[in-house]
Amino acid sequence: MSPKLRFRLLLSRILRYFFQGLLILAPIGVTAFTLYWGFVTIDNILPRDLLPLDHPLNILKYKGVGFAIVLIMVVFVGYISSSFIVGRLIDMFDHILERTPFIKYIYSSVKDVFDAFVGEKKKFDHPVLVNVYGEDVWEMGFITQENVNSLGLEGYMAVYVPHAYAITGKVFIVKEEKVRPLTNISAGEAMKFAVSGGVTHITEIVSHRQSEVK
Repeated sequence: MSPKLRFRLLLSRILRYFFQGLLILAPIGVTAFTLYWGFVTIDNILPRDLLPLDHPLNILKYKGVGFAIVLIMVVFVGYISSSFIVGRLIDMFDHILERTPFIKYIYSSVKDVFDAFVGEKKKFDHPVLVNVYGEDVWEMGFITQENVNSLGLEGYMAVYVPHAYAITGKVFIVKEEKVRPLTNISAGEAMKFAVSGGVTHITEIVSHRQSEVK
C-alpha cells in the first residue's frame, strides 16, 4: 500500500471517529450547557452583588444559594396560593394585570403559554393529524380550541402545529373533518415526533406505548 493511500485511509478513519464522537458528545454538551445556563440565570436573579462584604446575607454570594432560594420561593408561593384568602388576592391581582393597558398583552400571553404546558388547563394534550396543504399531506399538531365560533366559523377548530427543531409553531383554523385525532400515542410522544422532524418513528412510538400499557 502506497503512503498516499495509507494517509487517505488514516484521514477517513479519523474523520469517521470525529463525527462518531461528535454524535455522542454534542447532545450531552448541549443538554449540559442548557442546564448550566438555566442554573446560572436563576442563581443570579437575586441582586447579591449589591450586598457589602460584612452584610449578614453575604452567604448569597455563594453559587447555588440563590438558585435554592428562588426554588424555595416558587414552592412556597405555590403552597400558599392554595389557601382561600391568598388565592382570592392572587385572582384579584391577576384580574388587575389582565386589564392594565399594554401590560395585559404581555401578561396574558405569557400566562396562557405557561398554562398550556404546565397549568391545570393544559392545551397540548390532544395530539392530532391535520390536513392543511393538500389532501395527501398531513401535519402533526395539537387541538387548542375545539371550536372557533367566536370568529364566525362554525365547524372549525384551532390546531397548533410545532416546527421541527424549533420552539416556534403555527396555528391553523381548519374544518373538523380535516382533523384526525391520535389516540394511540401520548401528547409528549407526539410533540417529540413533531419537534424531532420525524426522526422518532411512529412505529417505535406506538410499540413503546403498547409495551407501557402491557
